[in-house]
Amino acid sequence: MRAQGIEIPTYDRSTLQRGVVHIGAGNFHRAHQAVYFDDLACKGVSNSWGVTGVSLRSRDVKDVLSAQDGLYTVVERGHDGETARVVGSIGSVHYAPNDGAAVRAALADPRTRVVSLTITGNGYFLDPATREFDTTHPDVRADLTSSGPYVTAWGYLAEALALRRRAGTAPFTVLCCDNIADNTQAARTALVSFAALKDPHLARWIDTHVAFPSTMVDRITPQTSEDEVEFVRKAFGIADKWPVLTEPHSQWVIEDNFCDGRPPLEEVGAQFVTDVRDHKLIKTRMLNGTHIAMSCLAMLAGYRRTDEAMRNKALYAFTEQLLRDEIQPLLPPVPGMNTAEYRHSLLVRLSNPQMPDQLSRLARRGSEKIASFLLPSLREAIEQHRPHTLLMVALAGWIRYLRGYDCAGRVINVDDPEKDLLTKLATMGGNNPEPVLRHEVFAELRTIPGFTHRLHAMISDIDELGVVPTLHRALRDEARELVS
Repeated sequence: MRAQGIEIPTYDRSTLQRGVVHIGAGNFHRAHQAVYFDDLACKGVSNSWGVTGVSLRSRDVKDVLSAQDGLYTVVERGHDGETARVVGSIGSVHYAPNDGAAVRAALADPRTRVVSLTITGNGYFLDPATREFDTTHPDVRADLTSSGPYVTAWGYLAEALALRRRAGTAPFTVLCCDNIADNTQAARTALVSFAALKDPHLARWIDTHVAFPSTMVDRITPQTSEDEVEFVRKAFGIADKWPVLTEPHSQWVIEDNFCDGRPPLEEVGAQFVTDVRDHKLIKTRMLNGTHIAMSCLAMLAGYRRTDEAMRNKALYAFTEQLLRDEIQPLLPPVPGMNTAEYRHSLLVRLSNPQMPDQLSRLARRGSEKIASFLLPSLREAIEQHRPHTLLMVALAGWIRYLRGYDCAGRVINVDDPEKDLLTKLATMGGNNPEPVLRHEVFAELRTIPGFTHRLHAMISDIDELGVVPTLHRALRDEARELVS
């Protein structure tokens, strides 16, 4: 798998000890956390932080990586070209439905000191409104009556921690790396709630002794296509069946709160802080908020990729001014973080023609993203009497997107946990947003005088004029707001 000019692991992989079990070993993990651990091993700082990967849903990762001895290629694609490296930090991968015993053994192993997670928001089984654990979900109920293999991460973690508790082994740290609101609390709530249904004493022990550091992760990593597999073969001479193509930018901010030692990731670019909240606030409002705002409008205009959309002058101006004039002024200063530079980097990343992202991926689970990443900015801007026209246009775009077709009548696949309800409400209302605004997340906004009427007018503009003319009008209105 070695090719000339490609970075390869410089350490003896046979001496790399398991220190991390990662559940959800998909593309993002392989482009992000696994690369940091590979950097750690390459620097020779420690050989105690090798990774064991676990897949709960797909056996493809195990089949491909096992055939490649755990090795795979990460290609970074920037505006100026590509670089490639082979990553070797993953020692083994298990497909949980077939390898349940191996997963349980890895989690119970005293050498495992961190269990990290990228299982998506669906894997936490939290009610979107109350953030309480859904004890009635079929997967949760199945795991409560099972002795393994389990369907959820929480079945495996609760059993492993019970075994470690009985054996007198220190608990591992649970490191949530999913891009969800308050991920430390999400992981704690899910695990403690699940354990309480099995053994209340275990639940109290977990709540007291297990650390759940908060994290902020950032790296655009689309799914790998067959064309990209062929590109890696031709460009770099590597016959990798599942390479990862990603952007040069990578960020990992971690709360310094571990219960059994922590990997020295600060040696390879990660940042340990006492409080991640402000870092996460800036990232989620600026990056994730912009993603959901821009993606729905761009898809309505007929675009399918971020770089194509950002070549449209109106969409670029909307994105730039939304960040600069409406989102960024609401954010607190964070030591060591330049939000103006971060804003510029986001525009560069979204425009990168070598690393196009699918707009459909950015719009996925939009109801959660709107509630977590966009509406807080809109509410704060209104409360502070700040400009918010572009935030409202973004909301209008999402409501119009929910109908499932763009401005030219082409079908859009709305991928959302509340798709059936939201599509029904958006279709029922037509250009009137009132049915959608009955959703509980809009409770504060729908009572604001004139809010529904103004949103109605914006949705009508999108339908009757199109996205680009609507954005031109909104940008003119925004300019008047800033002057007045």
